[in-house]
Amino acid sequence: MTDYALLGRQLEMLLDTRDWITNAAQTAAFINEQIPDLNWAGFYLHRQPQTLLLGPFQGKPACNPIPFDKGVCGAAARTRQTQRVADVHAFPGHIACDAASRAELVVPLIVNDEVWGVLDMDSPQPNRFSAEDQSGIEALCRIFIAATDFT
Repeated sequence: MTDYALLGRQLEMLLDTRDWITNAAQTAAFINEQIPDLNWAGFYLHRQPQTLLLGPFQGKPACNPIPFDKGVCGAAARTRQTQRVADVHAFPGHIACDAASRAELVVPLIVNDEVWGVLDMDSPQPNRFSAEDQSGIEALCRIFIAATDFT
């Protein structure tokens, strides 16, 4: 069981700059190191209309770009709702960047009522992400947003 309250306090201390790229890189590295059973953790950024572009991440090279109408990341950006997928192979339109990935959790990052991007986490274990993981990762995303200057 992951102690998300402790991870939140640690992330707050780690994000000692307001710079978005530094904070995103630190957050991706922190999550990849602290959350067990991941094979990818990182950000996709909303930098083009209805499209996500690869941002700071930890893991194998990733798919880029991702339209809002494709994949789990696109669904999170399009619906503005966290996507917790137990089996990515059963998800319609899933984009297979790493054949080893089996489960995915994607949290949309809403800044000033706009989709700034998403935090994406992949795992080689089916059913890896619980409701507790979703709530904990969403809390870490709120810490990232509060600590970051997006201008």
